[in-house]
Amino acid sequence: MNKLPIILVTFGVAGSLSAQDARFKNWDKNKDGKLAKTEVPQPLQKNFAKVDTNKDGFISLQEHNAVVQRDQQRRSNDSLKGIKVIKNLDYAGTGNPRHKLDLFLPEARKNDSPLPLLVFIHGGGWRKGSKDGAGRRLAGFVSSGKYAGAAINYRLTDEAQWPAQIHDCKAAIRWLRGNAAKYGMQKDGIAVWGTSAGGHLVAMLGVSGDVEGLEGDLGDFDDESSRVQAVVDYFGPTEFLTMGKGEVIDHRSPTSPEGLLIGGAPAEKKEAAQSASPVTHVSADDAPHLIVHGDGDLLVPVQQSENLDQLLDDVGVESTFLLIKGGGHGQRFDENLLEKKIGIFLDRHLRGGKGKVKEEVLKAKI
Repeated sequence: MNKLPIILVTFGVAGSLSAQDARFKNWDKNKDGKLAKTEVPQPLQKNFAKVDTNKDGFISLQEHNAVVQRDQQRRSNDSLKGIKVIKNLDYAGTGNPRHKLDLFLPEARKNDSPLPLLVFIHGGGWRKGSKDGAGRRLAGFVSSGKYAGAAINYRLTDEAQWPAQIHDCKAAIRWLRGNAAKYGMQKDGIAVWGTSAGGHLVAMLGVSGDVEGLEGDLGDFDDESSRVQAVVDYFGPTEFLTMGKGEVIDHRSPTSPEGLLIGGAPAEKKEAAQSASPVTHVSADDAPHLIVHGDGDLLVPVQQSENLDQLLDDVGVESTFLLIKGGGHGQRFDENLLEKKIGIFLDRHLRGGKGKVKEEVLKAKI
């Protein structure tokens, strides 16, 4: 049976605004909570009437998000051609919808060898978001026939606080390992990829393979390891106690995304804040990291990624930092270029390739 390597991806925003919310706010020049036609970028004005579904002459945030979500779903469906999708597999045995994952398997594989797995973990400030829509992120890798893909849900902060989220992610990794032969996946070729809150969780997976207190006891595969072989971290928070007060979010507040995750202001919950910070757990046996961050990120300070990269370098873990000059919180990234670099990184660490991604500063898309 063909087996696939495993790649885990997380997708979302660690702050109070999603990427589409931030775009809406930026366009809303007079800050009245709605968009007039003149506030919409000129190339998009031709679609104004279609987006303005209630015909009041303005576009609300709800109308804006609805069209963005429809477009994402359409693009996701188009991108999944040639991919077998198996949805809502219960990795913890609880029946909780937040303990479900989706698998993405190529219908045409390159050969009969087990394939590595790329796993996607969604973001959303640990408060919202889901695995739905992750397929379009994984599609290029899975449709190549060289990888299998997975996307997971995990418990959000309205249901459970830290360390429930990493317990869920580790349970999903153990489940994927325990079922690797069944689905034709490579048991010891697992990479994780995430953005923002998802970036935080994949970084945690990459550095906490030897931290028993973060393992949890969910699921039926306690004998399997939760270690991963590679991490692609897009602008994830890494050190809660140093995030400070930003232009958009006061990360020191108990009602910040980080505060809600750990149950209070980070300065007053130091033990939990340190437990939830990837920098706390860095050691020489951690997984190699590819870290991407924009220097114009208003939600997660770029220093969060710079510090993690430096600590990994200091202990001898291969870490490559790509700075997006002029990039925001996932905005103005050249995804085609970055996907090529991720491909080289994954090939090196999951498939024995000789290529290596060079650490560099990349220009944001205009």
